[in-house]
Amino acid sequence: MRTDLYQGHDYYNMDDLLTDEHKLIRDTARAWVKKEVSPIIEEAFEKGAFPRHLIKGIAEIGGFGPYIPTEYGGAGLDQISYGLIMQELERCDSGLRSTSSVQSSLVMYPIWKYGTEEQKQKFLPKLAAGEMVGCFGLTEPDHGSNPGGMTTNFKDAGDHYLLNGAKLWISNAPFADVAVVWAKNEEGRIHGIIVERGMEGFSTPTMHGKWSLRASDTGELVFEDVKVPKENLLPGRSGLGAPLSCLDSARYGIAWGAIGAGLDCYDTALRYAKERKQFGRPIAGFQLQQKKLAEMITEITKAQLLTLRLGQLRNEGRATSAQISMAKRNNVNMALEIAREARQILGGMGITNEYPIMRHMMNLESVVTYEGTHDIHLLITGLDITGENAFT
Repeated sequence: MRTDLYQGHDYYNMDDLLTDEHKLIRDTARAWVKKEVSPIIEEAFEKGAFPRHLIKGIAEIGGFGPYIPTEYGGAGLDQISYGLIMQELERCDSGLRSTSSVQSSLVMYPIWKYGTEEQKQKFLPKLAAGEMVGCFGLTEPDHGSNPGGMTTNFKDAGDHYLLNGAKLWISNAPFADVAVVWAKNEEGRIHGIIVERGMEGFSTPTMHGKWSLRASDTGELVFEDVKVPKENLLPGRSGLGAPLSCLDSARYGIAWGAIGAGLDCYDTALRYAKERKQFGRPIAGFQLQQKKLAEMITEITKAQLLTLRLGQLRNEGRATSAQISMAKRNNVNMALEIAREARQILGGMGITNEYPIMRHMMNLESVVTYEGTHDIHLLITGLDITGENAFT
């Protein structure tokens, strides 16, 4: 069982820009991860299953909807606090952060923003406490980067809606109690609708064979004439902008989380380079290894500054979708490059589960694709700076 020796790296004294509350929240999440998750994460990854007993602990550190108001069971924290929790969770494993950020940004967020008071009271306190787990249904077998082409639909059937269709690549689906599903009505308008486990015709098959995010459960959502009560429709917003606003929140969390993965790979490589000796001295003393390590901490520091500023803008309600896309794309790519370089520093040991690097690398190959691919986010920036739409 690997001992988690991580202590954190702050090359530009970023802690000076955080409040005492921010640091307490981060350190509390870090301590919980080191005690409860790090000792079991490699085994969970090998088994290919999320350790569901961790759900209560994630809730206790504020990992489910930390920015949700206290009146609905949340902690009422700011966006930087949310980001720091995501950073500490993904420092351990991307799948762990996925479980948390899906619940927070893709399930609780739309209910909070677009739901009725009754929906908020019914679902949010239980989701915040980890008594219920949710998932988010947008991606379909034939519609990923083009979610507007979805075919999942619902029809008015009097006192209820009839929902039909399927969603794919859904985190938390196999054990979720509720699903926030995006589907088209009879006029072709996209709406969010809350589907609850146990509704006849609703099934959630588990997906197998993943070489990435193995410590996160992924599945399908299948709807076959599912009768959904009309009071389960989210009335606050419709159109494609509604689910995309949820993805903004999730992508923001990913931008922080990817820093955590990068930090863990850097921390592992730095410690190994100081201890591993070749030709009579630590490999940290060789120029090429110093080049790798110096570039790693440089890129991490740049990402930290970018993301902290984004968090400030989120707190002020001024962050744009394009700014969030830039941070998600930059930071995940940064973490992937660091994982690859760190693996080289460790040589053959880098591919073993004695160290976390190969697991991070495999996980990040999913993170660079989901919630907006690396290329799509590039085009979002391109559209924002030129005004020309390259998507069509």
